[in-house]
Amino acid sequence: MDQDEQNIIKLQDLPEIPYIDSNGQIPEEFQGRIGVYAIFNQAKILQFVGYSRDIYVSLRQHLVRQPENCYWIKAQTIERPNRTILETIEKAWIAENGNVPVGNGDAKEKWTQAINAKAMMNAEEKANFENPIHDEIGKMKILKNVARRVEAEILQVLAARGLQTQVRFNPKLKEEGLLDLKS
Repeated sequence: MDQDEQNIIKLQDLPEIPYIDSNGQIPEEFQGRIGVYAIFNQAKILQFVGYSRDIYVSLRQHLVRQPENCYWIKAQTIERPNRTILETIEKAWIAENGNVPVGNGDAKEKWTQAINAKAMMNAEEKANFENPIHDEIGKMKILKNVARRVEAEILQVLAARGLQTQVRFNPKLKEEGLLDLKS
């Protein structure tokens, strides 16, 4: 939905688009598109408002970071990158919502940063990681295994949601206990 740069469409006036369509794909019409997007949970409660030079890439990242909160999308695209316009639309939508969505407030890091698998260690993994017999390489292997476990859990949730879009995590980040999609 292209608009001239001066025209901010109200969030309530934009169509709701399923995050994962009937073919198991994230809406491909946003590939390479610049704009502002709003993400809603299953109950259609606004969770996050963001802007991007490629909405599709951002939507993929948010889906793996917050699969339980990504069910509906609304978006406004623009032709040329302009941070001022994008920020203006983002602020207008948050104001229209009446309160700051959780993903733009306290939980912003969970929406915008790589997943920290280290924070998701179970008791056994934590004890193993903190064991003084492990050197840096040993700790790296433990982090990598934790990241793989968390990755498998995320992929399982996405498969249950019917996602067919391929999702590949950056293997180098796993050694640091982080998960983020490979661009």
